[in-house]
Amino acid sequence: MKFNKTIATTLLCAVVCGCTAYGVQSGLTAAAATQSVSTQTAVVSTNESTNTKAAVSADDNTGAATTASANDTVSKSAGTTASTSAGSFTGLTTLLDTSGLFTERDLEQTADTSDATQISLTDGQDVTISSEGVYLVTGSASNATIIVDAADTDKLQIVLDGVTITNQSAPAIYVKSADKVFVTTVGDNALSTTGAFSADGTTNLDAVIFSKSDLVLNGTGSLTISSTANGISGKDDLKFTGGTYTITAAEDAVEAHDSIRISDGSFTISAKKDAFHSEDDEDDSAGYIYIAGGTFEITAGDDGIQGTTYTIIDGGTLSITASEGIEGTGVQINGGNIAISATDDGINGASKTSKFSPFIEINDGVIIVNMGQGDTDALDCNGNLTINGGTIDITAQSAFDYDGTGALNGGTITVNGSAVTSLTQTGPGGGKGGFQNGNGGFGGRGGRF
Repeated sequence: MKFNKTIATTLLCAVVCGCTAYGVQSGLTAAAATQSVSTQTAVVSTNESTNTKAAVSADDNTGAATTASANDTVSKSAGTTASTSAGSFTGLTTLLDTSGLFTERDLEQTADTSDATQISLTDGQDVTISSEGVYLVTGSASNATIIVDAADTDKLQIVLDGVTITNQSAPAIYVKSADKVFVTTVGDNALSTTGAFSADGTTNLDAVIFSKSDLVLNGTGSLTISSTANGISGKDDLKFTGGTYTITAAEDAVEAHDSIRISDGSFTISAKKDAFHSEDDEDDSAGYIYIAGGTFEITAGDDGIQGTTYTIIDGGTLSITASEGIEGTGVQINGGNIAISATDDGINGASKTSKFSPFIEINDGVIIVNMGQGDTDALDCNGNLTINGGTIDITAQSAFDYDGTGALNGGTITVNGSAVTSLTQTGPGGGKGGFQNGNGGFGGRGGRF
């Protein structure tokens, strides 16, 4: 599910321009956009319930996120934006309607295998799944791929029960066609590719799990992935709702075109590029990351978490060691416990899309940022930097660097051991890389898929 381009073009005027009563694209009417601070508190409280389990859509076909239109009424949202007026914040906007991000089936951690098709792996033999159903996979094999090639209306569930697959040049799981595929873990499972990946015609297969369709990972077990390129790649939406994941990747650990959505799970990530990356190099209005919960131990050579459009964190416990910790054109943090050690930018709002201007907005959560020496910034934004709440502890030579405005409306902020009451510009201005300015062109790198 891609962002509506018209919506993305005008979204977040309240963040970028400070429009007090801006409700368009936010799911709020103009009247709602001028509600009081006490109303904002109620909205934020509602969102806190999504920190451990995100909002559920009962229909599995409606699991994709949308941004509400101007006349919609949004019942649940990923955070709120507070406009400023004479030092107070009065306006509310919504970045993302979370009510349909996860279906009930997405959130189920076990599968009914009573009527499942049994698959026992064999060395050197691929297994092709071509119809809807539940498939229970067991055994160990080398140079064997589970291939899904089904109708684009079919939903399939692959249950990995103590599976080990070691391939030389192919994915362990390759979803060529389906509506949606669930990969559910039971017990301990390990998937790896040890050599250079071989292409499938014009398709560049570059991940241990490679999917052209919507993909959901869940379960009560564990999954260890080792890759000479990417760990998990998805062409559409990619979701995690449970399970334990250990991913070591020479490139990105987890990447997806349209979105990465995480409601829960335990993640230990070591990636030479990005740990989580969402980008469609043919559509810069797509590619967001939403985290409602989970635990994360991330070590990355480039970015810990990067969304092309939005990176939104509503909850979870995150420990990130990377060049840049959290990045997106728009970064919104509404909760969670986040610890970042970075050598470039801690949290970066940079121009990854042409659809709206960059911003960073922090509404709640506990955030610790420790920056390395040199030309580094703890909070770095090509646009507006707004802090409405939360507890933020920064150790850095440059704490705040923004090209637009800096507003501190609430929260407890400590920089190098001293409390601060305003966002003093301490950097040279502007994030690095990005869509139009800085180094490296689109996102600072070339095409991803």
